[in-house]
Amino acid sequence: MKRQLMPQVLFALKKGFTPLEAAADFSRRLSSDKADNGLRHQSAQTVRERSSLTGFTLIELMLVVIIIGALVAMVMPRLTGRGEQARVAVARADIQSNIATGLKMYEMDIGIFPTTEEGLGALFTKSSSANNWNGPYLEKKPIDPWNREYKYKSPGEHRADYDLFSLGKDGVESADDVKNWE
Repeated sequence: MKRQLMPQVLFALKKGFTPLEAAADFSRRLSSDKADNGLRHQSAQTVRERSSLTGFTLIELMLVVIIIGALVAMVMPRLTGRGEQARVAVARADIQSNIATGLKMYEMDIGIFPTTEEGLGALFTKSSSANNWNGPYLEKKPIDPWNREYKYKSPGEHRADYDLFSLGKDGVESADDVKNWE
């Protein structure tokens, strides 16, 4: 039976069918022959119509890959650099809202801000000098987006109450620091 179908596969290849289309048609014919024990003669046009409905051509797949590549090329430049902006925004939110709220609540309960020596640890661990401590004022030790501790000084050098800042990406005091003054 395979010998009878082989010339039809070769004919399909000569007519411009791809090897995958010819193989798919061969496999379909082989299974249908087992069902009715006879050969079905179909025109090349019918084979092409059936084969074109079963999958994508190489050209179609390449076109999809090219379109996806073009979209990535347009979107990627806009997304690069946003990671650092997001880290700065998170640090600014921590300094101006999250940690600041904890410090203000501590100050309302104790009457003064934690000293530089006590640091931000006083917001989640009671110190011996804090009599009216009702904390913890923060759930965990505050860590900036660059995985370093926030810096805290009280009384502050730039503000009367306290200075709170992150050393930023480079980890040293410089222009990229995120701070609660200015």
